[in-house]
Amino acid sequence: MKTYTKPKLTFEQFLSQCPEEGLYELVDREIVEVRATRNHDDVADFILFSFSDEIRRTNLNYVIKNTVVFKTMTANGIEQGRKPDVSVIDKDVWCSNRSAYSALEEPIQLAVEVTSTNCEDDYIDKLDEYQRLAITEYWIVDYLAIGLREYLGNPKLPAIFVFLSDAEGKYQRTLFRGSERIVSRSFPELALTADQILTA
Repeated sequence: MKTYTKPKLTFEQFLSQCPEEGLYELVDREIVEVRATRNHDDVADFILFSFSDEIRRTNLNYVIKNTVVFKTMTANGIEQGRKPDVSVIDKDVWCSNRSAYSALEEPIQLAVEVTSTNCEDDYIDKLDEYQRLAITEYWIVDYLAIGLREYLGNPKLPAIFVFLSDAEGKYQRTLFRGSERIVSRSFPELALTADQILTA
């Protein structure tokens, strides 16, 4: 990722100043370009298409997007603008203001982050921000096994982590590898294994 501009911005300023070409997030009040390898995009697209198929098959009240930015807040009260690789949004929330641009301030149903060179953002910053925003389900798809050993073990192996909010709003983490079927609260009938996603 490269920093696009230096002025310290609010979320609203970010939305009005963000370039129209490319994908960007607001990180530490600066516009930051989000770039991905083809492999990264293939994994994210596989998840997006699988979720889309499941929404149609089971008639779930969701929309799925890969370009939506939503406002989060750090522990220090700094506004961030995050764009998950895959966003699952309650259809009623999405349709409540269809003339609005795609940015949201309310929590989405599920956020998926496919790790890349900025994996600390996924494992630390976004994890905290998404929990703080009350996103009930958050996936980290670490197909490169570049995350922390405390998560991946030693030796580090590719894995998918599903974080689900408990009754107190705190994330509980479950690790999935190999032929293990992913357990999702948002998609209870989803029939995908970790390997199907990690090798997409």
